[in-house]
Amino acid sequence: MAHSLDNLAGRTVVLGLSGGVDSAVAAILLKEAGATVQALHMTNWEDDDGYCTAADDLQDARAVCERLGIPLHHVNFAREYRERVFAHFLDEYRRGRTPNPDVLCNREIKFGEFRRHAERLGGELLATGHYARTATIDGNPALLKAADAGKDQSYFLHAVAGEALATTIFPLGELQKPDVRRLAHEHGLPVHDKKDSTGICFIGERPFREFLSRFLPAQPGPIRAPDGREVGTHEGLMYYTPGQRQGLAIGGRRDARDAPWYVVGKDVASNTLLVDQGDTPLLYSDGLHAEDATWIGRPPDGLADGLRLSAKVRYRQADQPCTIVGSDDGRIRVRFDAPQRAVAPGQYVVFYDGDRCLGGATITETRNAAREAAGGHHALTA
Repeated sequence: MAHSLDNLAGRTVVLGLSGGVDSAVAAILLKEAGATVQALHMTNWEDDDGYCTAADDLQDARAVCERLGIPLHHVNFAREYRERVFAHFLDEYRRGRTPNPDVLCNREIKFGEFRRHAERLGGELLATGHYARTATIDGNPALLKAADAGKDQSYFLHAVAGEALATTIFPLGELQKPDVRRLAHEHGLPVHDKKDSTGICFIGERPFREFLSRFLPAQPGPIRAPDGREVGTHEGLMYYTPGQRQGLAIGGRRDARDAPWYVVGKDVASNTLLVDQGDTPLLYSDGLHAEDATWIGRPPDGLADGLRLSAKVRYRQADQPCTIVGSDDGRIRVRFDAPQRAVAPGQYVVFYDGDRCLGGATITETRNAAREAAGGHHALTA
């Protein structure tokens, strides 16, 4: 069953303490609920080029534990992260797709290796500073959206196994972010005003192209308009994503109208970047295909015949009404009620039934009537 803050007295909870304000306030709430709290800080990336903040984060975690009187353990999962998350990240870019490593990190590291390490420390339950909630529905663990819709992280947690959620607590699930900051300040935590981390953890604030070029060789190629005209040269398909406007170096052409250019697709086989001008129909997708579906529990009933659900194709997006059809091999077809802008293969489509997150799948191809009418080669495929 899932656990709340109401029945933790005397229970041993291992908390993932990142060094940020969210997990620090989670520690406060767990202590106030009577739990025996042990903090576990993990290092997933090691780099000495000045952009990695792992050392600073560990020091902040130590300062929080000293303030709250909580023992701190430290574990290094850098090797596991490179093998199970970063290798996949690079492979997706090689295929011309746009991956989201945070989803794999949650499944493989935070609720995989990290969870098993917490059990070895004697933890009955695992807790993190994620903004989400758990529940038990019809006897099965369920993942729910957080009360703070603007901070809800269920999108990134959709691939976590139900058995892991069954022994996980999200203490911040009912709180708003301003309340979290306020609690941290009231308890004198040194991280009360620490900036929230954003973006991909191992890239940090460094230039993305500079980082990626260390691992994948650039392969320049042509940029083409929908009519086949070559309008520029790209630096490598891996550096571009659907809907991107910046960095194309196209402009001032006499054979084009005065409107911004956007990436509308990639032809990986010919190493061609596809672009169009303005708010073109080629930017929108009526539907998509996805693979490797994961469900929290068993797949929803009636999936083979079509289900009416809502979906997100990116974090912070509003729920989009859709119809989905799935098969036993983990493939999903989605048809949206309204066309979706700049859907990117390699990202995840995540499904919801109201506040309940059911699971998700990796986007492999988008469908668009305008693209198909233009010849089909403008489909955003990987």
